[in-house]
Amino acid sequence: MNDRPEKLLDNTSWQILAILQENARIPFKELGKQVKLSAPAVAERVRKLEEAGIITRYRAELDLEKLGLLITAFVTFRSFPDKCDELKQLLNETPEVQSSYRITGSDHYIARVSVTSVGHLEQLVDRFIPYATITTSIVLSKPFAERAIGKDIFK
Repeated sequence: MNDRPEKLLDNTSWQILAILQENARIPFKELGKQVKLSAPAVAERVRKLEEAGIITRYRAELDLEKLGLLITAFVTFRSFPDKCDELKQLLNETPEVQSSYRITGSDHYIARVSVTSVGHLEQLVDRFIPYATITTSIVLSKPFAERAIGKDIFK
């Protein structure tokens, strides 16, 4: 692909990205109407954004509570010196871990986890005790959902 990512990101592309972040299943015809382009022109722009790696995937967002995952928590891990690789592997293999990040500071990783109960959270934490010092923070509420990334973030 010859287009550099910054070349692809004009105002129309940013509009397309904003709309797709809200509704990735929108038909190209409707997307085109909203950005004042034809469906084939929009499809070509989306294809180029995918090829450039700007759009990396499409996914369904689930209501975790309706699935019985009533508790979300953030867990920080300060790995024991010889256990960092094992901790990273366990984070990757644990289904309750929704996302994890390697971080700076006194801790080494932070993970967002989803569990069915406090007892389930305790069992999850116990799995990690041999690998790290752990701090857990239970989410009480979510003031807003995932924020879409827009052009205004670069101001």
